[in-house]
Amino acid sequence: MNRTAALWLAVGWIGFAVLPWHAIDDGFWSFAWLDGYPTDIDYAPAIAQVFLHGRAWLLPVGLALIAPPFVLWRGATDRRFADVLCAAGVFGIAYSLLQGFAIGIGGWEYGFLETAFGPLADRQFGMGYGALLCLGAFLFMLTQSIAARGAVKGDVFVVGSIGLVVALVAAFIAFPVARILISAVQDNDDNFAPALFLDKFFSTKIWGIDCLSANLGCGVAWNSLVMGILVGAGTATLGLAFALLATRTGFRAKKLLRVLTVLPIVTPPFVIGLAIILLFGRSGAVSTFLDWSMGIEPSRWIYGLPGIFFAQMLAFTPIAFLVMIGVVEGVSPSMEEAALTLRADNWYTFTTVTLPLMRPGLANAFLIGFIESIADFGNPMVLGGDYDVLSTEIFFAIVGAQNDQGRAAVLALVLLSFTLSAFY
Repeated sequence: MNRTAALWLAVGWIGFAVLPWHAIDDGFWSFAWLDGYPTDIDYAPAIAQVFLHGRAWLLPVGLALIAPPFVLWRGATDRRFADVLCAAGVFGIAYSLLQGFAIGIGGWEYGFLETAFGPLADRQFGMGYGALLCLGAFLFMLTQSIAARGAVKGDVFVVGSIGLVVALVAAFIAFPVARILISAVQDNDDNFAPALFLDKFFSTKIWGIDCLSANLGCGVAWNSLVMGILVGAGTATLGLAFALLATRTGFRAKKLLRVLTVLPIVTPPFVIGLAIILLFGRSGAVSTFLDWSMGIEPSRWIYGLPGIFFAQMLAFTPIAFLVMIGVVEGVSPSMEEAALTLRADNWYTFTTVTLPLMRPGLANAFLIGFIESIADFGNPMVLGGDYDVLSTEIFFAIVGAQNDQGRAAVLALVLLSFTLSAFY
C-alpha cells in the first residue's frame, strides 16, 4: 500500500466525515462547537450536512474521495495510480472552491445562478476545519500524482512542497489581489461596468499635465513616475559611490559605514519622515538655528517632492549600497590595472572599463530604488503635502470620504503597470 497516499486520503475523510465543514463563529481555535456536534447545522461535518440537512451540493466532495482507495496497492509508477489521484485531486479542489464561491451566507452569490436554478432557500458559511483538511488532501493527492508521472525525478516531498508554496501564494497573494483588481471594472453595486473603468483610468487626476501649462498639479501617475525615476537614479548613484568608498579606498571607518547602511532598513517607515520634520520643519532644530544665525526664514520646503525625495534617498540608498557593494567586489581589478598600464588616466579607466562592467548592478539598484519609491507610503504620507502620489491616493480612496474601491483598484493597476514596466 502507498502509505503517503493513504495518509492524505485518511486526512480527506476526516475533513469530510468528522470535523465541522463550515467556519466556526467563535473563532478557529474555539471548541464551543463540540456542544452541538454533530447534529447542529452550523457545526456538522459535510457528510451530516448532506444527509441530515439537505445540502446535497457537498456530496460530490465525498465522491472524489471514493476512487483513490482502489489504487493504493498499485505501484507509485503505475499509470492508473497517477490518473486516479490526479482526477480526484483536480476535481476535489475545483468543486470544493466552486461550491464555496457559488453559495454564500445569503444563498446564491451570483445572479445568473439564481436565474438558472431558481432561488436557494438554504445558505452556508465560509469554509472551516473540514474543508481545509479536504482541500489539503486533494492538493497533496494531486502533487503525488504529478510526482508519479516523473516530475522532479519522482520526489514526492519536493513536488508536494512546491504544490504547497503555489497554493499559499495563490490563496494569500494572487486571490486577494485579483479580487481587488476585478473591482476596477465594477460599479458600487458589483455590476460589470467597463465604461466606468475607462472613465476612472483616463481621469485627469491620474494623467493630467496641467503643471506644464498652469500653476496646477500634475496627475498622481506622473508625480509617482517622476519621484520614482529621481529616487532610483539618486540611490543607484549614491550606492555606487559608497560601494567604491568601502572597497576601493583606504577609508578607515568601513565597518561603521556598513553598520550605518543597515539602520535605515530596520527603521520603521514613518521615523525618517518625522525626523526630517523635527530637523527641517518650520519649528525644526536646523531651521531655527539658521533663522537665528543667518536670518534664513523657516519655510515649508520639505513638504512636497523635495521632502519625499530627501527622505527616500535616506531610506533606500542603503539598499542600493548593499546591491552595489557585491557588484563592485565582483569586478576584477586586473581589467582596471590593464587600462592604467596602457596609460589611461583614472577617470577614463572608470568610465570605459569599470562602469560598463557594473552596468547590470546599476540597473538592479535603480530598479529596486524605483519600485521602493513608488510603493512607499510612510514618507509621502508624512511629507507629501499637496504632492499626491499613487500609494497615498490608493489609501485615501478606500478609507477617505470617497470610499471608492473601484478608483483604488484603478490606481493599483497603474502602479502595477509601472512596476512591471520597470522589471521589463
